[in-house]
Amino acid sequence: MDALSAALSSVRMTGAIFFHAECMAPWGFSVPSLKRVAHVLSPGTERLVNYHLLTEGQAIVRMEGADDVPLVAGDIVILPHGDAHTVSDGVPQTWVDSAAALSNFLAGDLGSMRVGSGGEKTRFVCGYFGCERHAERLFLAGLPPIIKLNVHGDASGEWLESSIRHLVSEAQSRRAGQVALLSKMAEALFIETLRRYMEQLPPEQTGWLAGARDPVVGGSLALLHQHPHRPWTVAELADAVGASRSVVNERFSQLLGEPPLTYLARWRMQLAAGLLKTSGKHIVQVAADVGYESEAAFNRAFKREFGLPPGKYRRKFAADDTEAPGE
Repeated sequence: MDALSAALSSVRMTGAIFFHAECMAPWGFSVPSLKRVAHVLSPGTERLVNYHLLTEGQAIVRMEGADDVPLVAGDIVILPHGDAHTVSDGVPQTWVDSAAALSNFLAGDLGSMRVGSGGEKTRFVCGYFGCERHAERLFLAGLPPIIKLNVHGDASGEWLESSIRHLVSEAQSRRAGQVALLSKMAEALFIETLRRYMEQLPPEQTGWLAGARDPVVGGSLALLHQHPHRPWTVAELADAVGASRSVVNERFSQLLGEPPLTYLARWRMQLAAGLLKTSGKHIVQVAADVGYESEAAFNRAFKREFGLPPGKYRRKFAADDTEAPGE
């Protein structure tokens, strides 16, 4: 298994396309920071990424502190950190707050959001992708505020776009399984975008995706993510990927900013945090699942990473979940 597949399989993800936008010039809509609305959009999801797939027309995405991003049909723009932004034809007379329509989308209305004054038409499929917080240290790490790619030009991209357009076009039919299918297509679109972005990174790029692309680091990452409980040594990793220990350490430090066993220790803690929040396993079992034979050693390592021992961490998140509906 490659590093990206291993990381994606180890991070719980949810995806959902939540509206189809039909815009007629002049038009413009604003999208709030997802941190502001995450508890409404996807309760319990720790990290949200949003995106817009332009299926017809032209548009401009604007974000504070960033250059304008022009879009044409087939472009997908992803905002990995869920930052506030606007989407328009460049000369809107008024702005529509897309957050105001959330109640309809959350109620299962996958119909269109219509904005504008009857001029030239532009169409989008807009959505979000949810995942656990530790994705920030994996495939989301080091990504810029906005990523733009075009899905036209090859069979996989065109198949994804046509499949999503078909599902959204029949949204009003309420066919069984449609929401689940849209969610899976949203996930597929996100993964395809990550793959293309990773392939286009310049040779000097650093960060997790650059590391995943590197034969030595990528091979090591795949092993660490598939078997985090194993008592890995650098020598074992080096032997498995066909490199020397010094090369493994050097490439990890160059691309990820830390040696492989430091990376593994942090990854184990992220996995443990997820198990504490989502499973009823005893702490000693969680410790064993992430490679610790001693509960005491696990407790010390966990507290260093999160500032709380495992038991208090679990109780804190259980209390937070109980209070969330009343926020």
